[in-house]
Amino acid sequence: MILNVSGRTDIVAFYSEWFWNRYQEGFLDVRNPFHRKLVSRISFKDVDLILFCTKNPIPILKYLDKIEKPILFHVTLTPYKKDIEPNVPPKGEVIEAIKKISTIIGIENIYVRYDPIFLSDKYTLEYHKKAFSHMCSLLDGYISHIIVSFLDDYKNVRNHKSILKYQELTESDYEEIGRSFSKIASNYHMTVQTCFEERNLLEYGFMKQDCLSHELAWRLTGKTYSKWKARKGKLCHCVEMVDVGDYNSCSHFCRYCYANYDEKKVKENCKKHDASSSLLIGKLESDDTIKERK
Repeated sequence: MILNVSGRTDIVAFYSEWFWNRYQEGFLDVRNPFHRKLVSRISFKDVDLILFCTKNPIPILKYLDKIEKPILFHVTLTPYKKDIEPNVPPKGEVIEAIKKISTIIGIENIYVRYDPIFLSDKYTLEYHKKAFSHMCSLLDGYISHIIVSFLDDYKNVRNHKSILKYQELTESDYEEIGRSFSKIASNYHMTVQTCFEERNLLEYGFMKQDCLSHELAWRLTGKTYSKWKARKGKLCHCVEMVDVGDYNSCSHFCRYCYANYDEKKVKENCKKHDASSSLLIGKLESDDTIKERK
């Protein structure tokens, strides 16, 4: 089993203590996001690999060398300011944390996600090219792979349209991003690829690769996995993963986020969090149905 920690919220940034407590106890519980009374119990003895996805890896640094499982990191690092990412820590601090993680788990096991890209009067194409180049220069020798995505039409994006002020990307924009990002990444001995995108930019030098490919999973675990069923029939060909997060529980409040769509609910959920609970948000209830997930 591969754990995704997490696509639904930033567990690393806000709930690292909870995750470490669960790791020590040997199991964690996850509510089904669509059927809230159904709970999956996951034992760490069944876990082959942990994929940490975060915008702020700093809180988990003190636990990393104590986790006796293969680890893969996806750290999202974008050039937006507080108008778009109100509670993300300073990018320089995140970059220093990325460097530390690279030395702990190895350069091939940490990916940076420049995700999502959108253009506006403030965040122009030239702005992104300069920011991308600066990021690569600072991380030269610490990362080898960069994943790029573009802004999607989520509910939260529509709610913040007046703040984002995003523009539709033209084919000329895609070409400039593709050619310039490919060249910059190559200059710093890095690869660049898209994630789950129709416009994969292969014709402009991007790699064709999955975020967690079957080959990468095999290298890290020595095991084979089925395709991610939750994304069956779509553009994603990643291996099957189990997400242990909960929607509407991330306090970054990024204006483009797909996992937060009700800020009032986020604040309520954060208050329900208990680092000693087996669940990320709230506690088990008497009428919950718990099923061990293998």
